[in-house]
Amino acid sequence: MASKRIKKRFDIDVTEQNGIHSKTFELDKTIVKVHGLLFTGDRDDLLYYRGSGKVEINRQEIFPESYETKLLMTGLNVSPNDRYYNLGGIEPGNGKVKVEYKDTNTTVIDFVAYRVTLYLDCEINEAA
Repeated sequence: MASKRIKKRFDIDVTEQNGIHSKTFELDKTIVKVHGLLFTGDRDDLLYYRGSGKVEINRQEIFPESYETKLLMTGLNVSPNDRYYNLGGIEPGNGKVKVEYKDTNTTVIDFVAYRVTLYLDCEINEAA
């Protein structure tokens, strides 16, 4: 079987300040590996200063609770081919990706509702 890389997008709406927004996403059954991960949003400033979270793939903890999402973001000055945090090709197992995103109050920036987006760099098998 031939394989190719695709990017999958998953959104979390952060509508309440200072709380945990938990969401579980299901991967397509054709996905055989997850190679990378990236966080972004419609308000990168809020994500940077207010955000942290826990990420699990197939019940395996990839990033622990309160891991700062700013460490998983990238700027426009980074090559598109270098933007994803390298996960080394994790097998998706049950195909579930769980994210517990936490918005935390800060004096740096006031809260407004925003969207957090998780992108996964995935490998799929396709018929030859």
